[in-house]
Amino acid sequence: QVQLVESGGGSVQPGGSLRLSCAASGIVLSQRAVVWYRQATGKRREVVASITVGGSTNYPDSVKGRFTISRDNALNRVYLQMNSLRPEDTAVYYCTTMVGVRERWGQGTQVTVSS
Repeated sequence: QVQLVESGGGSVQPGGSLRLSCAASGIVLSQRAVVWYRQATGKRREVVASITVGGSTNYPDSVKGRFTISRDNALNRVYLQMNSLRPEDTAVYYCTTMVGVRERWGQGTQVTVSS
């Protein structure tokens, strides 16, 4: 059974850091591109980071230089390191990957940035 589980969210003050983890079971993440999305209340879902099978990464301007996506193939995980967090980064964060023609999602992890 394919499952993605996000963890590492929480509450942090502006300027703080968090590292989110996406753990997979039933699939090998190193063989797939992985995308981190976020969705804030009342806003559209947006991509915040992606990593290809070859390790190429991409970020929107809103997080470039602050967020870093990486893999730990031994643990079958993908991470999202988030530094210099801002209140506008508050959202539920999800990791996704394609399995066949279906995009698989985790349950999400809440990140709240507030003073």
